[in-house]
Amino acid sequence: MTLTWLAILRLGLVQAGLGAVVVLMTSTLNRLMVVELALPAVVPGLLVALHHGVQLSRPGWGVLSDGGGGRRRWILAGMAALGAGAVAAALALPVLERAFAPGLALAAAAFALVGFGTGAAGTSLLALLASATAPARRPAAATIVWSMMIGGIALTAAGVGQILDPYSHGRLAAIVAAVAGGALALAALATAGIERGLARPPPAPRRPGLREGVAAVWAEPRARAFTGFILLSMSAYFMQELILEPFAGLVFGLSPGATTRLAGIQNGGVLAGMVAAGAAATGLGLGTPRGWVVAGCTGSAAALAALAAIGSAGAGGLLLPVVATLGLFNGMYAVAAVGAMMALAGEGRGRREGARVGLWGAGQALAAGFGGLAGAALADLLRRAALADATAFGAVFAIEAVLFLAAAAMAARIIAPPAPAVAGAGAGARGPAPGAGR
Repeated sequence: MTLTWLAILRLGLVQAGLGAVVVLMTSTLNRLMVVELALPAVVPGLLVALHHGVQLSRPGWGVLSDGGGGRRRWILAGMAALGAGAVAAALALPVLERAFAPGLALAAAAFALVGFGTGAAGTSLLALLASATAPARRPAAATIVWSMMIGGIALTAAGVGQILDPYSHGRLAAIVAAVAGGALALAALATAGIERGLARPPPAPRRPGLREGVAAVWAEPRARAFTGFILLSMSAYFMQELILEPFAGLVFGLSPGATTRLAGIQNGGVLAGMVAAGAAATGLGLGTPRGWVVAGCTGSAAALAALAAIGSAGAGGLLLPVVATLGLFNGMYAVAAVGAMMALAGEGRGRREGARVGLWGAGQALAAGFGGLAGAALADLLRRAALADATAFGAVFAIEAVLFLAAAAMAARIIAPPAPAVAGAGAGARGPAPGAGR
């Protein structure tokens, strides 16, 4: 027995809750540190890089969840850790304002806990999807689950943006606690009994070790090539994550609530891009995963160039449509890349879906940490070099655009188009596969 469409929707609710908590860490808290607390952008950059860095533990979580006993327990444990870390991070802001060193220590511990929770819950959930979803449903399942995650992010950012002003540390802590508690409760309800009746493989004579599991996956050329693509494309994807809200606050004078709503608009665009590309590819048969990845990366580069241009021109009226367009193309790229990952996770030797998802999750975490920190550090360096805020942020957006163009070229080279149907054979779908450099 495999996951039903209802079960896939239920897992999407878990992803929505996870995204709702994480967006407060990477967008709202980041902006508050840079603008309201007047800290260098590299400070939240380092904290978010730490959050991504500890997610290098994802292969370990994947191997653990492959070892039997059900994946739900790891999902719920991760959501609990994520929520606790988020509340601690919100409580660290007033401490940072009064005493930098103790506040930074508390914030670092909180962001590390957020990272561990995200890694445990996210990896185990994706491994459950990859191992228990029928192959023909995997692209649609990826679209559904990621769309719901982005929907959770967009709704949270928009809702919090409405109630965060007038800002106070106490108001922020109460909001974060409510979102985190709601996400954990939603995950518990959504996953209750979800593994009951699923087909289980015969128990292995022994649980594979972390080194063995990761080495076996790394020996697969397709998995190795896809990891390289993730590193490049996700570095481009995350470079603007920590500087978009500070850019809007410093260059265009937007309030904390307004920049949080801006993040909601961006993620609303991501959701629209995911739904459009996912529906076109899986429902209407329009385009290929490779084509949607290339289109998403190329369009993202163009939107980032436009973002740099309106900052230099002071064209604040164009900020919202440009940010929404950036989100749209980001979503096209993301859903096609996740569809490729879902297809590849079920391939290869042995029952190692968790190890494969964990390896790619670690690659994403590494790229996200590097990209976010590099973007924040470059913005700081250029601002300290006496460049105008708009020029400094615009230069980072331009670099990110170049990386997206390089990712588009790499995708065109390594992601193979679907194999043509063979007369007399079943019409089963074949996932995209890196095809070069084997």
